[in-house]
Amino acid sequence: MDTMSLLMQGFSVALTPESIMFAVIGAILGTLIGALPGLGPANGVAILIPLAFSLGLSPTSSLILLTSVYAGAMYGGRISSILLNIPGDEPAMMTCLDGYPMALKGKAAEALAISAIASFIGSLIATIGLVILAPILAKFALKFGPAEYFALFALAFATLGGITGKNQFKTLMAAAIGLMIATVGIDISTGVQRFTYNTLELFEGVDFIIAIVGLFAISELLFFLERHAGDGLKQVAINKLKLTPKDIIKVLPASFRGAVLGFVAGVLPGAGASLGSFISYTLEKRVSDKDGTFGKGDPRGVAAPEAGNNGAASGALVPMLTLGVPGSGTTAVLLAMLISLNISPGPMLFQQNADLVWGVIAAMFVGNLVLLLLNIPMVGIFVKLLSIPPKYLMPVVTLIASVGIYSVSHSALDLYFMVGFGVLGYIFRKIDIPLVPIILGMLLGPEMEKSLRHALVLSDGDWMALFNSGLSIGLWSVAVLGLVLPVIVGPIVRAKMRKSKEAVKDV
Repeated sequence: MDTMSLLMQGFSVALTPESIMFAVIGAILGTLIGALPGLGPANGVAILIPLAFSLGLSPTSSLILLTSVYAGAMYGGRISSILLNIPGDEPAMMTCLDGYPMALKGKAAEALAISAIASFIGSLIATIGLVILAPILAKFALKFGPAEYFALFALAFATLGGITGKNQFKTLMAAAIGLMIATVGIDISTGVQRFTYNTLELFEGVDFIIAIVGLFAISELLFFLERHAGDGLKQVAINKLKLTPKDIIKVLPASFRGAVLGFVAGVLPGAGASLGSFISYTLEKRVSDKDGTFGKGDPRGVAAPEAGNNGAASGALVPMLTLGVPGSGTTAVLLAMLISLNISPGPMLFQQNADLVWGVIAAMFVGNLVLLLLNIPMVGIFVKLLSIPPKYLMPVVTLIASVGIYSVSHSALDLYFMVGFGVLGYIFRKIDIPLVPIILGMLLGPEMEKSLRHALVLSDGDWMALFNSGLSIGLWSVAVLGLVLPVIVGPIVRAKMRKSKEAVKDV
């Protein structure tokens, strides 16, 4: 069956009343979460995963809800960037450069509308790219044996820091911590207990959903209270929207260029939305800034990074769905959701769970349209959330996370684990140890161990079997490049991004 037929089947799933309802709910919740400075899509999805379990949603409904939250949070991140000069998350940083100056000129509504249109274009093009590229990559991945999969997992860890990562050693150390936690429990091959200390609750290992909620949601709660313990934030007033067709046409080329660059950045391991936003803005400035208007409120400076970060967000789903390797922090959280539903992402996903994967892809088209229709007329409602004092807002977030975790397992010990991971995440973030590698180590660790054992069994213990095929050698080569390249190129890119952050503060 060809791709278009499968996509049409997906739309038959995505256009049911239930799927549309979850897409709308996810889009609204995601936009609200994205509008809050610092929360971001990864935290939003992490908070709502236990809720999806406690409500007993089907795998398809759960993924439609959470992917809509993901897309909505990417949309919502621009609200605080434009109105407060505070990025909702790191990818939205570049939007501050021209979005906030537009707001200061009395064009906040225009900036928000342009960013919504650019976000829609970025997500739409990237989703089309996902439809085209994902089946091709999935067929290619069917050639992988256990040695190639082990090399692929090594590649995932080697490129975790990406070019924009601050410290490659800390990234690898965090991945090692995640792999260590993944060994807790009963060894499925030998039946031997590992690091359980005869505690019954640890026989099945540490639940990565608990770790995700603790590391992301609870640690973010502690950080949020530390930074914004006072009243709500004061934003620029929103004027009446006066966007003309000419204004829209002017930003379309920037949106399309940013969308393509963002999609490529999202598909590449370790790149992500931050790099997609950065390179989209940088290229657009070189192409279009003939009069020196960028940084002073140029609409194209809003459109390019918004299209870039939303394109990267959808692009990051390609390696997650086809290879089982997440392309971003949020897709790592979504990967945990799939695994917890006993669904194995990878090349067989498109054959064994075709209805689910194509239904979710089709729902992304629907969700993006819903986001565009919601974000322009309802942006005033989303903005009001920024004025709610954190002392009222954050306890609600904590309550949702705690009730969701407890309703899944009905174990008080899981709540203690959640708090423990939250404190650990808070400490790690204080000393700049990234959290995503820990989660990725917990997620990929069991499969990585299984692939290694399988490869060694087939080769009678010959470790050179891991390097015998041309495909595995290619993957190992890219892994080495992923370790070396950030050391060489990373300082240059980070210096430019640091200048961009300083420019944001100076606005």
